[in-house]
Amino acid sequence: MNTPISSSDYIALLPELVLTVFGIAVMMLDAVMGKSSRKSLGLVSLVGTLAAIGAAVYQIQFQGRDAWFGLVRVDSFSIFFHILIPAIAAVCILASTEYLGKQEINSGEYYALILFGTVGMVLMSCAVELVLIFIALEISSISTYILAGYRRRTASSTESAVKYFLLGSFATAFFLYGVALLFGATGSTEIGRIAHQIADKIATHQPMTLVYAATALMLIGLGFKIASAPFHVWTPDVYEGAPAPVVALMSTGPKAAAFAVLLRILFSTFTVETPGWFWLVWVSAALSMTIGNFGALMQSNVKRMLAYSSIAHAGYLLVAFAASNEIGLTAAIFYTAAYATMNVGAFAVVSHFAGKGEQFTTVDDYAGLGKRSPLLAFTLTVFMLSLIGIPVTGGFFAKYYVFNAALHSTAPKMVALTVIGLINSAVASYYYLRLIVVMYMREQTTDRVPEPVSPAMGFALVVAAIATIYLGIAPGPVLDYAGKGAQNILPSTPQASMQSTPGQ
Repeated sequence: MNTPISSSDYIALLPELVLTVFGIAVMMLDAVMGKSSRKSLGLVSLVGTLAAIGAAVYQIQFQGRDAWFGLVRVDSFSIFFHILIPAIAAVCILASTEYLGKQEINSGEYYALILFGTVGMVLMSCAVELVLIFIALEISSISTYILAGYRRRTASSTESAVKYFLLGSFATAFFLYGVALLFGATGSTEIGRIAHQIADKIATHQPMTLVYAATALMLIGLGFKIASAPFHVWTPDVYEGAPAPVVALMSTGPKAAAFAVLLRILFSTFTVETPGWFWLVWVSAALSMTIGNFGALMQSNVKRMLAYSSIAHAGYLLVAFAASNEIGLTAAIFYTAAYATMNVGAFAVVSHFAGKGEQFTTVDDYAGLGKRSPLLAFTLTVFMLSLIGIPVTGGFFAKYYVFNAALHSTAPKMVALTVIGLINSAVASYYYLRLIVVMYMREQTTDRVPEPVSPAMGFALVVAAIATIYLGIAPGPVLDYAGKGAQNILPSTPQASMQSTPGQ
């Protein structure tokens, strides 16, 4: 007997519906507006993202429900990402209004692509069925493929879009093949039913070869999206060629969504005591931290440096995955929020400072910025210190909770992985501090003075900086909600206590 679709089903997808409506509205307005009035499309898009955040907050009273025949779940976990991802998109839209005018790019479909891409990202976080996750992944990917090549008159931008598309297509094929194998092994693509089938196989000692092969293939596909090693090779070239505000989005939003999917798949389908994916994640975490940080040491281009940095941070986040406990889950969810605030802010500064044609992107170009533009240098310093993990910033508590989870884990070799992470954090300090030293302790080599920051860009930087400092001073509320999200994924485990950690 078919269950009728109720109003609660639509509420479960309310943020996605809001973003879709605004995306369509932007496309229709773009068709009738003149070039001079298209800047207002950015405001329409911004309102759309804020409305989506409001819709996610409204969903809080409907937590714990499945909708659309069990394809979508509304819980603290999905609501967390339904707020985080549109907030990232909102900051990127604010940064884009100045950037598009400076680059003399037609801005119409640009904002629609951001909104549609955000639809795919938020849908990934609430979907509990693998085929729907694949569809959401493609919605997100197609939008970001196009956005990466949006500076179509620039060869490097076109190159980045082609590389991103080709390698992304291969990664998607791996993920889809993994879904097919998992369906063959369990007879379902619904995460809940897959979990029961795997539990039965473990209890009856049935062969798990096909399940492990499927999991490995899906990890390859999602590993590309989060830019973890050894699936990271596309990252520096794509980040260098893509428009800076787009990099701010694609380095945070799709990553957060892909990590949400990884959390759903890995922790909802396997029991914590027998994670068949453990060593894959352990090795990827160690490689990501090492390759990312040592690769960043050799970069003179700030965008490439931040690209390698994003690989390293994917590794830190995977340490929390490898911990295989609820504290690690909570730390992973919190880390996605902390990383998003500091990285989107860093790329917003790069977007403004790069100038027309993104001519000024090397570390030496930032020489003397502390004198030329003190506020711009200060905000970038805040983001760099947070990326290092200095106290009073969100990055400090993000790393603290990750390594705390690793040390409290009963999984093998976690102390060794923690040591690797700490050594890499020390290495990372060099290239982040190098940029700060250049800004404040070196004389500028040119007479160039950065253009005044527009109100939209200024607001974006202030929001990102405040969020970064807030997560470093009072992480408790966000961490508590992240803990609720972790309990949604592991409902059978006892609540992990983090009251002994500082900042609560």
